[in-house]
Amino acid sequence: MIFLTKSPLTGDLCALTFSICVALSLLRCFEETARRGVFDQKLNRKLVHITFGLQFMLCWPLFSSGSQGAFMAAVVPGVNIVKVLLIGYGIVKDEATVKSMSRFGDYRELIRGPLYYVCTITLCCTVYWRTSPIAIAAICNLCAGDGSIAMAVAGFIASVGYMYYFSMFGFVEKKSEMVVGFFVVSLMSALVESLPISTKLDDNLTVPLANVLLGTLVFL
Repeated sequence: MIFLTKSPLTGDLCALTFSICVALSLLRCFEETARRGVFDQKLNRKLVHITFGLQFMLCWPLFSSGSQGAFMAAVVPGVNIVKVLLIGYGIVKDEATVKSMSRFGDYRELIRGPLYYVCTITLCCTVYWRTSPIAIAAICNLCAGDGSIAMAVAGFIASVGYMYYFSMFGFVEKKSEMVVGFFVVSLMSALVESLPISTKLDDNLTVPLANVLLGTLVFL
């Protein structure tokens, strides 16, 4: 919310407070749906998986440009890294969070897929920030994509959508070459997700790594 104040630090603190409140409210909502059994557990987990990262990127324009804004924004998923570690190692008991983020209801699952997920978003935020198509591709394919053709299409559409969104603020420039790049990265992400190694390790780890590596070749 840098546009509301002359101080970048104050603006970033306001943006951070707002972003954390939105993120916690979203997670709390899905914790409640998981606790009440509103959705099937796997569907509930998938809804968290899709919405958290995409919602977080919507808040990026609220922060200032440069490293300060990037690091302040990264606190939002960073808080969830701590939360996932505490619950995943059994230090904190939180059944609602476990149900909303795990496939089978085992708290130890959180130190695999969910941990890789929030670490990816945190690193993309701090390293690439909002001016890089690599960050857009990595987070969009991680969140919106999941499974063969559907993954490629969803990840591609989300990537292009965020390209237009960030271009409204002057963070990136709309280019046909970037659209083609998003298509290539999304297609390859779907391929990587279908490989046995993604099942053995975790697609929340292999897909973002493939996005970053391929994105570096395509966009730089």
